[in-house]
Amino acid sequence: MNHTRYPSADAAELYGVPYWSSGYFRVTEDGKIQVTPEPGLSATLQDVVDELVARGESLPLLLRFPQVLSGRVRQLSEAFRTAIREYGYAGSYQGVYPIKVNQRRMVVETIAEAGQTYATGLEAGSKAELALCLAQDLHPEALLCCNGFKDDGFVKLALWGRKMGKNVVITLEKLSELDRVLRVSKELGVRPAVGVRFKLHARGSGQWEESGGDQAKFGLNASELLQVVARLREEGMLDALVMLHCHIGSQITDIRRIKVAVREATQTYVNLVQGGVELKYLNVGGGLGVDYDGSKTTFYASMNYTLSEYASDVVYTIQEVCKKAEVKEPTIVSESGRALTAHHAVLVVPVIDVTGPTRQQPLTLEARPDQHQIVADLEGLLNDITLRNYREVYNDAVADKETLHNLFDLGYLSLHDRARGEAIFNSILQKVARLVQGLPYVPDELEDLPKVLADKYICNFSLFQSLPDNWAIQTLFPITPLARLNEKPTRQATLVDITCDSDGKIDKFIDLRDVKSTLLLHEPDGRPYYLGIFLMGAYQDVLGSAHNLFGRVNEAHVVALPGGKHRIELFVRGQKARKLIENMGYEEEMLRESIGQQVARAAAAGRLSPEEASELGETYSEELLGYTYLEEL
Repeated sequence: MNHTRYPSADAAELYGVPYWSSGYFRVTEDGKIQVTPEPGLSATLQDVVDELVARGESLPLLLRFPQVLSGRVRQLSEAFRTAIREYGYAGSYQGVYPIKVNQRRMVVETIAEAGQTYATGLEAGSKAELALCLAQDLHPEALLCCNGFKDDGFVKLALWGRKMGKNVVITLEKLSELDRVLRVSKELGVRPAVGVRFKLHARGSGQWEESGGDQAKFGLNASELLQVVARLREEGMLDALVMLHCHIGSQITDIRRIKVAVREATQTYVNLVQGGVELKYLNVGGGLGVDYDGSKTTFYASMNYTLSEYASDVVYTIQEVCKKAEVKEPTIVSESGRALTAHHAVLVVPVIDVTGPTRQQPLTLEARPDQHQIVADLEGLLNDITLRNYREVYNDAVADKETLHNLFDLGYLSLHDRARGEAIFNSILQKVARLVQGLPYVPDELEDLPKVLADKYICNFSLFQSLPDNWAIQTLFPITPLARLNEKPTRQATLVDITCDSDGKIDKFIDLRDVKSTLLLHEPDGRPYYLGIFLMGAYQDVLGSAHNLFGRVNEAHVVALPGGKHRIELFVRGQKARKLIENMGYEEEMLRESIGQQVARAAAAGRLSPEEASELGETYSEELLGYTYLEEL
């Protein structure tokens, strides 16, 4: 099959790879996507997938790159170190990873290991997360921040962490938690380290803007903050208050909002210090964004600043306020989770079929002698389309198609004529779309034609399990073929998953100027065709649902080596059907017993031969232990 040659630079531009990848992915000259975690190290994603398929592993497949995670920890920490050196800042910086973003073992342990050099800590928002964090081997100075609402058990576990010698700070999310912390600490004989989340008036920008401001779910207002100070002073424990914590939301798109919030937080810090509180840490919270669409704007899927600009503005703003007030500059803490984890994971999904209106052949159904006039009218419109009349023809065709369906509903049109009429209508749309493609102005009623005519590429995955944020809050993720990027893509497409749900589709795609309703893909040619969905390392692992009982996918942990080689360090199999069924309250033994009884009755009634009964039982057992996604395609 002949393919139109396509420069790799054009493919990279089409899919926006240089803009959203932060340098971690690139398009090679032979049209493949490579991961590039460090200079001199690279791995071709298609080669990794081919190796796993040759080993008999199934897709969909999640590729994790631990070197990318480690690189993000270094980049963030070094960005702050650089800013601190440039401005002569008297304090230091310590990062904290909020594990709610992704609690998977590989993620947490990789970040903890990479953070040893920088005293990177962890943040827990529940007792289970705290139990996980306490077990990690962290730098002695690394913070272990306990956020979220707390009961006695949560506080006890945190205080035992301090007894172990860990730098555990209990963040007060509401005023009443102070009594609990004081009571439990006295019972255990442990002096706590306390932080306070303060509700800033400033708010973030983007989808999570409402999580900050005066009406935020967590945090104390100014009056409550002063009550905490007074109570601790009264208890002779004012030195236990070591951290002021502020947070204005996730994925903050506008750097100006960050600077305003940091200034307000620092003014609060200054007032507390001037009032006798010897705070050590100023925690500016999370919100460091990820540029999902590469546009570098304030659009909700982007951010108008770089990681270095973020660090510089935070350091400069805190220093400016502290110097003016002649107050000691604090240790800066940030809780960046999305920015650390998003880049390290790529979901690879195989295209298993293609459907759509352009796949229909109008002349496969021949006109019959008794063909209805409405079908003949549509055929006439198809033959008469020109640049002069395409708009009029389009509007006439839409009206005729409505009439076509009304006639069928009333019994005046045969199924054959309906099928032929619909096929001709689709051909009209395709012809109109080709005519207007190069025009400087496209009429409003024709703007949606590419989406209407787009092919549906059916992909073997579950949107609800693997990309819940795309379904729930319309988060955009970059999507790119893993190979054939040296061939010009010619098919406008949307993606659909294999769930029995009409919401299981992706029909919005990244673009530097807007949101696209279709994605350019290659015409199927009989070879396996894999799509990579990128920047999905944050939240998707932990928010996925078991809709249709599709479980977690297989995953491979991949290390890039010199010379474009790779090593698969670990392969983790996805969930089996049995596990998902048991999660719904069923027991495997009960299921097998029920099937066994029904098979026995069917065999006794002569509906199944002994051989068929045995084969049915074996098939049932195999599927209980099998991958939940489609196999042997």
